[in-house]
Amino acid sequence: MKKRKKERARAAEEAILIDYRDQNVVILGFARQGKALARFFGRAGARVIVSDLRPANELRDEMMELSEFSLQFELEQHPRRMLENASVLFLSGGVPADIPIVAKAKEMGIRVSNDSQLFLELTEASVIGITGSAGKSTTTALVAKMAEAEFADSDRRAWVGGNLGRPLLEDVHAIHKQDLAIIEFSSFQLELMNLSPKLAAILNITPNHLDRHKNMQAYVAAKKRILLNQTSNDIAILNREDPRVWDLRDAVRGDLFTFGLKEAGVEQGTFVREEGIWLRQHEMEIHVCSVDEIALRGAHNLANVAAASAIAAAANFSVESISSGIRNFEGISHRLEFIRNVADVDWYNDSIATSPERAIAAIIAFEEPLVLLAGGRDKNLPWDGFAKQVVERVKHLILFGEARELIEGAVRAHLPKASALSIQIVEKFGEAVKAASKVASPGDIVLLAPGATSFDEFRDFAERGDLFRQMVEDF
Repeated sequence: MKKRKKERARAAEEAILIDYRDQNVVILGFARQGKALARFFGRAGARVIVSDLRPANELRDEMMELSEFSLQFELEQHPRRMLENASVLFLSGGVPADIPIVAKAKEMGIRVSNDSQLFLELTEASVIGITGSAGKSTTTALVAKMAEAEFADSDRRAWVGGNLGRPLLEDVHAIHKQDLAIIEFSSFQLELMNLSPKLAAILNITPNHLDRHKNMQAYVAAKKRILLNQTSNDIAILNREDPRVWDLRDAVRGDLFTFGLKEAGVEQGTFVREEGIWLRQHEMEIHVCSVDEIALRGAHNLANVAAASAIAAAANFSVESISSGIRNFEGISHRLEFIRNVADVDWYNDSIATSPERAIAAIIAFEEPLVLLAGGRDKNLPWDGFAKQVVERVKHLILFGEARELIEGAVRAHLPKASALSIQIVEKFGEAVKAASKVASPGDIVLLAPGATSFDEFRDFAERGDLFRQMVEDF
């Protein structure tokens, strides 16, 4: 049986790859998505050029990983000569779409794409796409847990992609028509795409990535594309309580499901009533689960559960599968992740909080005294709302990284003369963790909710969160 499955998978892969044999492909960026693209086109026998601004010594492991393929590398620059005879230019998520070589490619009539667009072009499976400024990974993982319960007694399988694991392009040959792909899409991916999944959800839109998109109008426009590329046969799931999301409802092409914490305005979707999650659909109201069955902390996670329940209902999952998924979900790494209790102090890792808005959501999830670690690299986002929450709720604030003085200035601008808040500034992240261990008292919560990216010191938020977890476990 296993041998037949492998043979079918190999045949499916060969059928997919044959169309790309001898194509000239240029890939910008050699991180996760870039590697997935290089592997895909390497297997296809395409002529592949990979370009990354990093030097070879920083990419040694990645180059060794794909050494079986005849890849050509252009490092430390993106020379225009790469575009000669190119049929398509692919961008990894971290590569801006407005750099000169991308503009040149468009001028030359070369198609610009990414791994997510390619996956949608290739797969025959149903796809759920989830986007938003915050909560994408948690909601995606929740829907996957619900799908796992829904498919338990069938030959269907749920595949999860996005920031939760490797790009699904790696597995496109093994994903069957009856399967379901659940994918989180970033604004960086959506701005290049002209296809959308059959089910598309927008969780929320708050200021984020303005260092990349330049202004909120461009950021919102990128998110909106997940709706504009749907058809009348598709379904959109929107947050009716987020003004920026709700303003996009006129762009919905097909059916509309909604979610939120309040009952008002629900035609079909989810809401919270009497400490329970409820679903309204087909003029019926069904109790999904009790709030006390949800393991995740914070109002933002309650909204994530409501969102996942609406998405699953739109996908025709049973209420039993939806509630089972909620009850059996304990969260994922770096998203308000409880690490351990040390000397009656609880340590929480929310390294994914790479914007002030996300850090605020983490802060207000706790009523206990807080020792807050914040900092990193700023994304040109406003810090006033964050500063107000810190002044109201935080006992000790420890700032680190490039943005430490910027954040300090914002907090001090809102700090009353009689405030008991103490502020400590260090340069490196590891120093901040050690400082927190010294100032935390029994009954405190130590919370890593940086509000900024990790790129001043780490490869990504996960590397930062992994170091935090390791240091806490070593105390």
